[in-house]
Amino acid sequence: MFFTDAISFNRAPKHNRGISCSVKNCAYHDGVHYCTAEKIAVGPAAATNSTQTVCATFKPKSF
Repeated sequence: MFFTDAISFNRAPKHNRGISCSVKNCAYHDGVHYCTAEKIAVGPAAATNSTQTVCATFKPKSF
């Protein structure tokens, strides 16, 4: 899956207020506690509880 982020197009990233995120080393983290990815993907499909899920949209922040 490919995700296009607003930064690639020199636009300010939009906060997804309904998606809180604490992963500060993710490229989509807004620096406070929101995700700025245009879309998110969570998996795997066979998960039976929240500890078995992962954010497939995660992209390491480049410093």
